[in-house]
Amino acid sequence: MRDFVFTGQASRVVFGAGSLAHLEREVDLLGAKRVLVLCTPEQQALAEDVAKRLGQRAAGVYAKAVMHVPVEVANAAIQEADRLAADGLIAVGGGSTIGLAKAIALQSSRPILALPTTYAGSEMTPIWGMTESGLKKTGRDTRVLPRTVIYDPQLTLSLPVSLSITSGMNAIAHAAEGLYAHDSNPVMDLMAEEGIRALAAAMPVLRTSPSDVDARSNALYGAWLCGTVLGNVGMALHHKLCHTLGGTLNLPHAEVHTVVLPHAIAFNADAAPAAMQRIARALHHDDAANGLYQLAKHNGAPVALRDIGMQEKDIDRIAHIAVQNPYWNPRPVNTEAEASLRALLQRAWQGAPPA
Repeated sequence: MRDFVFTGQASRVVFGAGSLAHLEREVDLLGAKRVLVLCTPEQQALAEDVAKRLGQRAAGVYAKAVMHVPVEVANAAIQEADRLAADGLIAVGGGSTIGLAKAIALQSSRPILALPTTYAGSEMTPIWGMTESGLKKTGRDTRVLPRTVIYDPQLTLSLPVSLSITSGMNAIAHAAEGLYAHDSNPVMDLMAEEGIRALAAAMPVLRTSPSDVDARSNALYGAWLCGTVLGNVGMALHHKLCHTLGGTLNLPHAEVHTVVLPHAIAFNADAAPAAMQRIARALHHDDAANGLYQLAKHNGAPVALRDIGMQEKDIDRIAHIAVQNPYWNPRPVNTEAEASLRALLQRAWQGAPPA
């Protein structure tokens, strides 16, 4: 048994179909009197329903969350929360909305209650991220960890099949990198493998039967586990590449994770054999990287960066940025590795299988 340090994150999880019915109780337990409900423009109807449930306890609905949390959007949301004298936040949606709630909480320590409608996993982490001048900055702060998360699979029934698959792949990325994190531990290893298994098993069912509540429940369960891993241990090359691609080129978050993940795993395969064994076992495949590639491809997800808006001329720039301030990685990422990263990105841009 290796040495390790484990620090549990303080959050409350309410899980189950129909658990939105417990919203008022959970707001009471937070001690909040006026909560601001946050969402993207596309989910305003759901956010309005949440606010209606709360009556006068809802300070208002702010439906301006966008991908990658531009700092200008975050500042405007902070001003709105101050104007409405909100003492709590409800984030209705996925990573964009939860990210906006975190930006507000980072400045004000307002408590967050998250109602995830995707499988992004951000709701289980103290990680915040904001984009400014084309660069995405991230950090960790316990103030941004949602105090309560209500996981209601019924809230994910309207998630389009295509986004269900890419969101699930995004969640799997957290667990996969958690398995070779420098601060990994046996508890997170168990959660990571189980999270990958649950999501990989749910995806084929969701593709053919998107209204299957059991499959939605299994996927949300897997997302909870993968998000917990993300919140407890460090991430590596895959997340650095995705943050660079998203922040610099404004590419869609979940799709970027879906495309890049198999290639980042292949890059690290020889340096993290135990992690590769766990990933492959969870996928019921003999190779971790190829198993992830096939999981995405067979379920209709994009496997090429060129198909989600990246131009080939940007490959060199992304590879160069990624080695400037690299995250820790089991295989060193430095200026000497830039050519290898360029080759990785070239394959990901083309949609070729990982090598």
